[in-house]
Amino acid sequence: MDDRGGSFVAVRRISQGLERGSVYHSSSAEVVAGSAAWLGRGLSCVCAQGRDSDARPSFDLTPAQEECLQRLQNRIDVAYESSIPQHQEALKDLWKLAFPEEELHGIVSEQWKQMGWQGKDPSTDFRGGGFISLENLLYFARKFPKSFQDLLWKQVGDRSVWEYPFAVAGINITFMLIQMLDLEAVKPRSIVGETFLRFLSVNESAFDLLYCIAFKLMDQQWLSMRASYMEFNTVMKSTRRQLEREIMIKDITRLEELPSYSLLSQ
Repeated sequence: MDDRGGSFVAVRRISQGLERGSVYHSSSAEVVAGSAAWLGRGLSCVCAQGRDSDARPSFDLTPAQEECLQRLQNRIDVAYESSIPQHQEALKDLWKLAFPEEELHGIVSEQWKQMGWQGKDPSTDFRGGGFISLENLLYFARKFPKSFQDLLWKQVGDRSVWEYPFAVAGINITFMLIQMLDLEAVKPRSIVGETFLRFLSVNESAFDLLYCIAFKLMDQQWLSMRASYMEFNTVMKSTRRQLEREIMIKDITRLEELPSYSLLSQ
């Protein structure tokens, strides 16, 4: 990751009269290309910057926490490789979950832009988040299909004319969570990261679940701020702050107890 601006694609809002599950073709949306420091190959998401107030003295992991953290870090280390059949199948599964009534014509196709990828080959976007970012999207689509479809189709709220691209925004959320929880360190060096390990030790899917909460919370922040695509970084920073506050609420022992969990619909 660096601080250079990366290319992005902003998608013009589709008519809200569309039914979920109806077939939607690329000709139904207008797409504009530009450059900014928030989405796509640059991925210099300002929400990833740590704060001095997050730091705290080192703490000891329990054996269970250490094992769970190592498994999660192993997932984070896996790069998306378009040459690996299992990765291709996972990407095809995502398409089927997103557009069950539309056949995908190829693993490289202009159709992917419908989901908010920058081009016809999603593998170029996965460089920012790795295979775990695809796993996050799959978990979201399977666990909370209604919320997934609502965000994909921008069905809820008074939307901006120029909306954030769904899929690439999802990769940014994966990246933001990894940074916020300090998951690339040997062990987290923040209170938020330490607290998350308690959730992870009782729920192996805690990172994926937090991803779903974060995505839905980000969209709520987007709507409440009446944001457009140039405010995406501001929205992500606000989302991170709110997540940190909720994770630190006293006596919460499960992610399902976070206030923002109630935003999700199955």
